Amino acid sequence: MTDHIQFSSDKNALILLDQRILPGREEYFACTNTETTIYALQTMVVRGAPAIGVTAAYGCYLAACEVDPADVQWKARLEKLLKDLEDARPTAVNLRWAVDLMRRAWQAEPGLTLTGLREKWLDMAKDIHAQDIEINKAMGRYGADLIDDGDTVMTHCNAGALATAGHGTALGVIRGAWEQGKKIQVIANETRPFLQGARLTAYELHKDGIPVKVACDNACALLMQRGMVQKVVVGADRIAANGDAANKIGTFGVAILAKHFGIPFYVAAPASTFDLSCPTGADIPIEDRTPREVTHVGDHQITPQGVGVFNYAFDATPSELIAGIVTEKGVIRAPYVENIAKIIGGK
Repeated sequence: MTDHIQFSSDKNALILLDQRILPGREEYFACTNTETTIYALQTMVVRGAPAIGVTAAYGCYLAACEVDPADVQWKARLEKLLKDLEDARPTAVNLRWAVDLMRRAWQAEPGLTLTGLREKWLDMAKDIHAQDIEINKAMGRYGADLIDDGDTVMTHCNAGALATAGHGTALGVIRGAWEQGKKIQVIANETRPFLQGARLTAYELHKDGIPVKVACDNACALLMQRGMVQKVVVGADRIAANGDAANKIGTFGVAILAKHFGIPFYVAAPASTFDLSCPTGADIPIEDRTPREVTHVGDHQITPQGVGVFNYAFDATPSELIAGIVTEKGVIRAPYVENIAKIIGGK
């Protein structure tokens, strides 16, 4: 699956499969400027750290198309649009990574005309898009070796093709094992409140013919206790320098349960998801989203009027609960501070 993120030269727009309405309908949303790109990011038309990074890269190009070269202040105007874009969501570091990559390319050639900058950024966005697919396939090959024939693998949230440019991070590992001929099954935790597991992970795997069952989030302990889970593989939205990994809310609890039952818990994420300027998971900003995602299912309110809710979108799993971090550069294991610095930081 790679057609969920497309750039249309004819429309000069980024075309995204609208993940808010899957699996019931497959409809597309067009990002034509900074405002619509930010809307797509904030309302979860597109989600998943690598996919957010790819979207942000194209968003920089669309921002450059939005400013007027006749305006003597176009550079300041463009910088303001880039800042708005990188502030669209706080937790997924890939968003800022992509915007910073574009910004540094601009700074390296300050004499570029606006036309030249647009061409450069569109080429860069297309490269980031294509590279992400290859990165995910590499992660899939490394991670597949961690999965044994006959395993049932639990995953939390959606870290599949829809969360990336294609193939997926955690689901890339699962797809890699499947492509090796291993007879595996998957348990997709429903992942309240946005139900990415029930709606998106199950949708992807079912389309691929990989056996999948959806489980309520609060069934994890029972399933593990009964020996129905052999491995856990999840994605990440930001990984700190010490290996603490932020992922969808509830992941920390799954990791604690996996540790209790002696089940290996793996994280799959590209190098771009590591934030070496962030010492630990406690330093990762956690997005607090709209209460409506908790109070409503669709248009139906399920909580009493006037009762408050918590809707933290992520939590950070401490590195001591993680058996290994699967990257396109190989599997990183403890000691994480030393090995992340060496493999990701090049030290």
